[in-house]
Amino acid sequence: DGTKHLSGMHEAVFSNLEACTELYKTIKTCYGPKGLNKMVINHLRKLFVTKDAATIIKELEVQHPAAKMIVMASQQQEAECGDGTNFVMILAGALLEKAMDLLENGLSPSEVIRGYEMASEKCLEILESLVCYTVKDVKSPDEVAPLVKTSVCSKQDGYEDFLAGLITDACMKVMPVQRTFSVVSV
Repeated sequence: DGTKHLSGMHEAVFSNLEACTELYKTIKTCYGPKGLNKMVINHLRKLFVTKDAATIIKELEVQHPAAKMIVMASQQQEAECGDGTNFVMILAGALLEKAMDLLENGLSPSEVIRGYEMASEKCLEILESLVCYTVKDVKSPDEVAPLVKTSVCSKQDGYEDFLAGLITDACMKVMPVQRTFSVVSV
């Protein structure tokens, strides 16, 4: 029936890791401006051709509980930011793929987790030094346009220069004259 009974912690951990890395491998080739499209046929026999991870995972019926957690993380990223689903899935998949290698080399799951926690702390420590561009005046189209261009490039490769200017102009026109931020409105 497509189910398998596993015995022991070791087999269960590897089953979870394998399910997640298979999902990761499916999405990995879609990433970036040169990413490949996937042809997905859903349960209604509707055909989708896309490289957007959000669309792919929405149409796939992921059954494995561990893989579903990555899907949920990706969907949360989409809900919070409206983008970055591919990145979330690829980052999680790459970390889990490396975790599988570490487990195969004899480390325990708790040692792998502790290593990732230490890596997270180190990343947060050096993150501030990796800033490559800072906007000093958000009302300056010349400063904002490069940021918009970066975002647009991921979705509309080849049109980013034209669209970045249009989007920047539109944002500047609707931006309130007086900026006030209230935590209550969040």
